[in-house]
Amino acid sequence: MDEAGVRWTTEQVLALAPDDASRKAGVRLSAAGPWSEAGSSGEGAVWGLCKGSGKKPYRTVIDTKGPAYRCSCPSRKFPCKHALGLLLLWAAEGTSAVRAVADVGDGAAPDWAEEWLGGRRQRREEQGTQAKEEAGGAARQADPEAARRRAERRAARITGGAQELEQRLTDLLRGGLAAAEQSGYGLWEETAARMVDAQAPGLAARVRELGSIPGSGAGWPVRLLEESALLHLLDQGWLGIDRLPADLATTVRTRVGLPSPADGPPVKDHWLVLAQYDMSDGKITTRRIWLYGRESGRTALVLGFGAAGRAPQPALPVGLVIEAELTPHTGAGQLRADLSEEVGIAEPTGTPPPGGTTTAAVEAYGSALREDPWLESWPVTLTDVIPVPDGDGWQLADADGESALPITPSSSARPGLWKLVALSGGGPLTVFGECGHRGFTPLAAWSPDSPETVRLT
Repeated sequence: MDEAGVRWTTEQVLALAPDDASRKAGVRLSAAGPWSEAGSSGEGAVWGLCKGSGKKPYRTVIDTKGPAYRCSCPSRKFPCKHALGLLLLWAAEGTSAVRAVADVGDGAAPDWAEEWLGGRRQRREEQGTQAKEEAGGAARQADPEAARRRAERRAARITGGAQELEQRLTDLLRGGLAAAEQSGYGLWEETAARMVDAQAPGLAARVRELGSIPGSGAGWPVRLLEESALLHLLDQGWLGIDRLPADLATTVRTRVGLPSPADGPPVKDHWLVLAQYDMSDGKITTRRIWLYGRESGRTALVLGFGAAGRAPQPALPVGLVIEAELTPHTGAGQLRADLSEEVGIAEPTGTPPPGGTTTAAVEAYGSALREDPWLESWPVTLTDVIPVPDGDGWQLADADGESALPITPSSSARPGLWKLVALSGGGPLTVFGECGHRGFTPLAAWSPDSPETVRLT
């Protein structure tokens, strides 16, 4: 077990897999057969030797407080299939397989595992000391005048790009939306490249999205007009940023592509890991992790980034509670936070976040839009809702039949929908997800009959 006496579930372990291939390979290694000298400690460490194709077995050790992984195999995936298999073996509480992982309590791990675990403990202590020293050194050595000049030069380039984009939008409307389908994607890609040159990656991403709308299906002119209006609003927000309230100005800078500082007051809490999923644009993989603070009542979004083919970090077990300190980013309606200090796995929980009706979810998204008009979605928890078919799609209907939210088309095509339907069995559920202008994306669910968090991504 980990330091709080909590053994993860199989689903929570599989949620850590970097891809489907690793998940399947880990399951094949979850039997006791290939493992020897496997054990776990009360400090949250798990270790074992896995028989491979060579003479020497692979040495695998895991720190569940990270979680972090070390394996002598040549794989560049984190966690590798051996780490996943060992965690699955360790997670098999209540079965005969669990006896293959000896619990040494407060005893020591083998020397080869303790070397890495001890190194992690030492690095954590050194990093804490170094962070304090660097903070003091940065305050003494920073050149505010040079930083101000760099910021001014970048702002000038973004302003030039925003003005050019305004002209492009004017030409689009003057020529008529119907002509956008004939001009093709090339012109939009050229405009996006100019926004990249202007150091405005946020504008570039929105331009590329705009260019993908013409010819994308029924109703595309309406969608093109809506997205053009939002892009025009962002342009005007940047060009008039000096007249905006401080929080809204920070949001505009973030949406344009400037980094938002994580300089809010730190919040230490017991955070329930609600959901974790990855998104990729072909170059960068973005990991989104939703957390809910049990004491603070705050919902927070932790982001991780990785190059294509590499799993982002961190990876947190969905459904468990971590005791951690988060540092919020500034900006209107901003939920993003950085994971400053993770203390460890605290305990399982059978209590989902407080929620409401589908009507309340739409109202919450509407309120958030007042703070950030470019917001794609807002995290909400729905209580007593039932998944029901709606034509070619699905919706989550309030149990009293008063109202319903459509499930996004992208979610309707994923296996998580059928897991949600099976969990419901026609009865009401509690569901956490993202409510936006395209509908509701379910990410996790709780049945009245079981306290376990069911992952839907």
